[in-house]
Parts: sequence; structure tokens; C-alpha cells
Amino acid sequence: MTTYFAQLDNNNIVTDVRVVSREYLEANPDIYTGIWVETFYGLPNKTYAGIGFIYDYDTQDFYPPVES
Repeated sequence: MTTYFAQLDNNNIVTDVRVVSREYLEANPDIYTGIWVETFYGLPNKTYAGIGFIYDYDTQDFYPPVES
């Protein structure tokens, strides 16, 4: 099974997205530093993370950046 993880900065903004297993990510904290949350590709009720997207911990979903 392919799993996708998004790295968040201190403002919950996505800075990186990787294809990696949870086990490998957790076993390699020197490579995968910071906060990583799973993102889902192809699920109708979830948004796949992209660079600059914002993560909401309440809904456990990603939202595109707000353009001003």
C-alpha cells in the first residue's frame, strides 16, 4: 500500500510531501525531521496535500492556501 505524508511547519503549512511508509518515516527521524501527517490520494472526503496547503487538526484535512 502506498502512503503519503506531508511535512508541516510551525504554522501548519505544508513544506514537503513524500511517498513513504509510516514505519520507515518513524524509524528515520534524522531524515524525516519535524511534524509529518498522513495525506490521502483519491479519497473523496479528503484533500491531498500540496506545498503551501494548510493542515487543520480538527478536521484532519488539508486546505489550499487563501489567495489575497
